[in-house]
Amino acid sequence: MTMLKGIRIVDLTTVIFGPYATQMLADLGAEVIKVETPGLGDISRYLGSGVPDPTMGSIHLTVNRGKRSIALDLKKPDDAAVLRDLVAGADVFFHNVRGKAIAKLGFDYAGCKAIKGDIIYVHGTGFGQDGPYADLQAYDDVIQAATGTTSLLPRVDGDPRPRYFPSLIADKIAGHFGAQAILAALIHKLRTGEGQAVEVPMFECFASFMLTEHLRDAALDPPLGPAGYPRQLDPTRQPFPTSDGYLAIVPYTPESTARLMALLGSEGLTQTPEFEAAKAKGQHMPIVYSEIARKTPAKTTAEWLTLFAANDIPAMAARELQDVKEDPHFVATGFFRHRNHPDVGAFHEMQPPVKYGAAAARDLGFAPKVDGDGDAIRAELAERRG
Repeated sequence: MTMLKGIRIVDLTTVIFGPYATQMLADLGAEVIKVETPGLGDISRYLGSGVPDPTMGSIHLTVNRGKRSIALDLKKPDDAAVLRDLVAGADVFFHNVRGKAIAKLGFDYAGCKAIKGDIIYVHGTGFGQDGPYADLQAYDDVIQAATGTTSLLPRVDGDPRPRYFPSLIADKIAGHFGAQAILAALIHKLRTGEGQAVEVPMFECFASFMLTEHLRDAALDPPLGPAGYPRQLDPTRQPFPTSDGYLAIVPYTPESTARLMALLGSEGLTQTPEFEAAKAKGQHMPIVYSEIARKTPAKTTAEWLTLFAANDIPAMAARELQDVKEDPHFVATGFFRHRNHPDVGAFHEMQPPVKYGAAAARDLGFAPKVDGDGDAIRAELAERRG
């Protein structure tokens, strides 16, 4: 897509949060210049294995696609001067360096605004900078714990130990907020000519995401109930066994529940006094789920899916991770593209999921090597200086 063509982003972010945000913008056509430490580069380069070049790990390929890389040691005056030149020609400057450290280097908002008056200055932080946690380090595990996310699985399975959700979910959600913030600031700049400082705090972003449903009745004053969305915390809400696998089945409406019970031969279940009493309290779904789990082993996954499709009941097979890229829908839509990276070799790459009718398709480019574009970027800066 070319909708952000002509927008230049200077990106000092590392690991997942910032790089994930800027890759989404690179996919939309923005020029993203990734500024890395000389030699090692961004630590995300080492997340993944099995490639000849250890700086080109598989996760790096998935969060740094389409960017250019230049390596700069900002403690060196000559390299700091290069970064100042980059800021002077940029629309957006995005970093996740702690505030005191970036100020010491001279690239806080005041320093960058002195270079480019209308710069959009985006600081990806762990915690809001006006709170007591402002100087603390933040990683995905820390944010999951602090937002109560680690308390959710124990409420589902009864194991009292707090546990992490098995995904870098806080990093990625903050990345989405970061991309959204940059786009909003760009629109403001187009309308007014004004740049601005933007703060994207991971703690607040992820709390907003997780507590949308899980704060629930605890949001009321006084609280009318505990935090936690019961449907998500119901231990009977699990993929259901079939004779050869598992199915996700969602009888979400009374109509779909009635159709499902008819297919299972359990039409009378929803007419029982026990069910009516539970429904009056909003506690009827465990009864439904338990009945589904009792009946689904009678048929294969494919047999159930055929029946459910014919009766408009939402259901999908529960797959292993490694099988997802062979999903027939993804094969048909080309979501996973087989590509050959010049430094890594063959790999499967997810395509941008959103389609835009007014945007032309383009080559998305590859994730760069450390300083892979350094000479070219320096030459462009020298030419601009005249």
